[in-house]
Amino acid sequence: MIAGPFFVLTLVAALGCGLVAGVFFAFSTSVMRTLAALPPAQGIAAMQKLNVLIINPLFLLVFVGTAGVCVVVAVVTFVLWPDPGTVALLLGSALYLFGSFGVTVAANIPRNDALAKLDPQAQESVEPWRSYVREWTAWNHVRAAGALAGCAAFVLGLAA
Repeated sequence: MIAGPFFVLTLVAALGCGLVAGVFFAFSTSVMRTLAALPPAQGIAAMQKLNVLIINPLFLLVFVGTAGVCVVVAVVTFVLWPDPGTVALLLGSALYLFGSFGVTVAANIPRNDALAKLDPQAQESVEPWRSYVREWTAWNHVRAAGALAGCAAFVLGLAA
């Protein structure tokens, strides 16, 4: 059974993954659906503003901080190998780091950067906006699932 400071570290990783999964889930199920239902100019402008405002200390602490904690958990897990729960802890770290953080860097941020260049009022922005909503939301589902699966794996590791 995991105990002491490593228990606390793993618990923080699980809670961070769960919190990030919740943010991404809320975005997919409500925010993106709302923005897609708006006239394109309004949806584009709103998402452009969201992409600026989401980069704040609290969100970054949770999102990037969880990635950092996952790296530490993975390193410590290799030291503890093959104790009970170590496979689950490595899996939890990988799921968050690749399935959530990595997907954000590789898929969502480039789409956000492209969206930032669109003129919300321009007619030629309508089709890129529709593609953005479809593709960004699909990748957002992936990163939400990665974070949630990472949370579950950490919980299983703690219970081992």
